[in-house]
Amino acid sequence: MRNNSSRRAAAPAPKRITIRTAAAGVAALACLTTAAACSSSGSSGKSSSSSNPLAPSSTGSVVVGSANFPEDELLAQIYADALQGKGIKVTDQFNIGAREVYYPEVVKGAITIIPDYNGALLTTSVDTTSTAVSTAQVNAALTAKLPSSVEILNSAPAQDKDSITVTQATATKDHLTSISDLAPYAKDFVIGGPSEFQTRADGIVGLKKLYGLTFKSFSPLDESGPITLSALQNGKVQAADVFTTTPQIITDHFVSLADPKNLFAAQNVTPLVYKKGVNSTIVSTLNAVDAVLTTDALLQMDKALVIDHASYTSVASGFLSQEGLK
Repeated sequence: MRNNSSRRAAAPAPKRITIRTAAAGVAALACLTTAAACSSSGSSGKSSSSSNPLAPSSTGSVVVGSANFPEDELLAQIYADALQGKGIKVTDQFNIGAREVYYPEVVKGAITIIPDYNGALLTTSVDTTSTAVSTAQVNAALTAKLPSSVEILNSAPAQDKDSITVTQATATKDHLTSISDLAPYAKDFVIGGPSEFQTRADGIVGLKKLYGLTFKSFSPLDESGPITLSALQNGKVQAADVFTTTPQIITDHFVSLADPKNLFAAQNVTPLVYKKGVNSTIVSTLNAVDAVLTTDALLQMDKALVIDHASYTSVASGFLSQEGLK
């Protein structure tokens, strides 16, 4: 399985002060843990600095963090706004860095809440040998093996995961809705993806093992980036490995095929929280957000953020208002 700590390397969306390097992320966290008066890196302007948000008794005050790519920052903004709407004091520390940087900070309580992806969290930081694939299996493994100081809350239906993707024209012509539907056509299809997709268990190897598919050939491309999207659009490849919340799925009229045999492990949006830093109001608020967060909703928001250059705050606010959570 690929390491999702670097997923979604799209150009950053506008209107966010960013911290791009791991060193900067650590510095920001050091600032946070030593002085509550340090300023927030986010754009909401609602952070509290009047008291130490990391005090064990301060369960009405939290630090919401994010990884360093637009989608995760957006999810963190949604969480922060929803919590502020319930009277929770929020300090934001967005754009910290990769999972290797932020995960230890949640474990020790420097970060209270961070939106993560359950499958990647499991296989990169909790159990690198796990073979769990479904949402239920992945969450059960996390619940069993996470350090005692942290826990996951309810996973959203939304997933940012690999998918076998085709153009709308191909899907319509060949009546494709699922990877299984490729059986009569794979022998005539060139499939594209990052070079490692050719030898991964959740790549060409798995497509043959689980679905019995042998493609005409494999074309090494980039990781759900412009090279892959262009190759799919211009017919260089007829199918490709594309993340399910890539905005061009909307703009270029692509179709992500269903994966009924779980070739790709679950990657549900899932809050990782420091147990002592949350109370019932915080838990219920985040669970309510994730209950209505679908893959399609996240895809639409990513498109607004990355393609339409909307601000994080406006996209987050719009989602919460639309779902009656604001």
